[in-house]
Amino acid sequence: MPISYDALIIGSGQAGNPLATALAKAGRKVAIVEKYLLGGSCINYGCSPVKAMLASAERVHQVATAQEYGVHAAPPEVDFKAIMARKDTIIQEMRDGVRKNLTKEHSGITVLHGHATFTGPKTVRVTGLDGQVHDLKAPLIFINTGTESAIPPIEGLADNHFLTNKSILELQELPEHLLILGGGYIGLEFGQMFRRFGSRVTIIEHAKQLLEREDNDVCEAMQEQLGADGVEFVLGAYVQRVSRNEEGAYTLTAHTAAGERRLRGSHLLVAIGRKPNTDDLGLEAAGIETNEEGYILVNERLQTNVRGVYALGDVHPGPQFTHLSYDDYRVVRDNIIHRKRRSAKDRPLPYVVFTQPQLGRIGLSEKQAQEQKLDYRVATMPVQYVGRARETGNKEGFMKVLVDAHNHIIGATIFSEQGGEIMSMIQLAMAGKITCDQLQNMVFAHPTWAESLNNLFAKLEKA
Repeated sequence: MPISYDALIIGSGQAGNPLATALAKAGRKVAIVEKYLLGGSCINYGCSPVKAMLASAERVHQVATAQEYGVHAAPPEVDFKAIMARKDTIIQEMRDGVRKNLTKEHSGITVLHGHATFTGPKTVRVTGLDGQVHDLKAPLIFINTGTESAIPPIEGLADNHFLTNKSILELQELPEHLLILGGGYIGLEFGQMFRRFGSRVTIIEHAKQLLEREDNDVCEAMQEQLGADGVEFVLGAYVQRVSRNEEGAYTLTAHTAAGERRLRGSHLLVAIGRKPNTDDLGLEAAGIETNEEGYILVNERLQTNVRGVYALGDVHPGPQFTHLSYDDYRVVRDNIIHRKRRSAKDRPLPYVVFTQPQLGRIGLSEKQAQEQKLDYRVATMPVQYVGRARETGNKEGFMKVLVDAHNHIIGATIFSEQGGEIMSMIQLAMAGKITCDQLQNMVFAHPTWAESLNNLFAKLEKA
């Protein structure tokens, strides 16, 4: 007979873990199943480890450019194993924290390590890592299994060992020449990072520009900045074949506008996109509907077509960000525990690309505003005009803001030092319906990055 629980959570990511705790505190008997490592992608192979390594890359850059600030220092020597060891220490502390929280005495949470498969609408079979099988049932089931790297059907790729965003975090030797297939967020962060560590880096992208969802000025500025760091780009390239010689070096044969090109490197990172971890969950046994790509279909309250079954985080369609996964938890928590009517529809979408400078985005891009045929005004300002930028030497990038006919902010793009933090201030202004006129005349401390908003919004008067 299946073991009964009040709630069953499959996957211990940014939505699953806090939900397990909240349900248990509300008196529910909860089981959480994890196939890999507690904490999900953000802690184990996403946000946290990558940002820890980016911090090391930033230190390398600071030492390398110290002379520009009147500081004489020897050229930086990168100890790649030490960088990876620091990252591992940080991540292990986070993993231990998650485990401690979920398994502490009287938590009301049962943690099972293994693979979960639906055997019916409300029943799940868990095959443990030790081979033991557990049958579970619950009136509430939450699928939080996330995504993994999508692997394109390129000739020879599957037959040759390549890196993903997971396995690149396990390297112990610095690549001599890192080829990156994909010019999205993941590829750009790793590209600048490894270039600063000392690797030669080439980013290959099938589109004619990076970050194809962003405005052209953003893509051009990002390419110019990473190019200044020494990152090489091959855009508009369709990789047709991958091979590897006896020494382990890769050759990518690509079709470009200039004809066939052969790109050679010591390592290959595939970062063209993600796919949902749903193909081995037995969703058909539960009657749970998915789209053509395998993402689980949900309504605005994150309910699937099967009553009592929810999908949280990256496993359902939509933008894939940790902070949205966490908000998924808040949506179902408030609806189930607090009996509110909270929706995941039309929520703000802030995000940051943690290159240097950072790219912070909130609301609509100019491209999206044009597609929606909105009446808007736009103001753009180079970062070099900001006092704080000149003083710190971080003069790269630009700021752009869009406002509607009522002077309310509908979108912002901040490509600058502290771009994510400046974007967050604008997000708060949008949430509070503060107009551009109010921000233009607001008194900020001097000299701060925040006061750049005065000059940025003042440009709307001249637009």
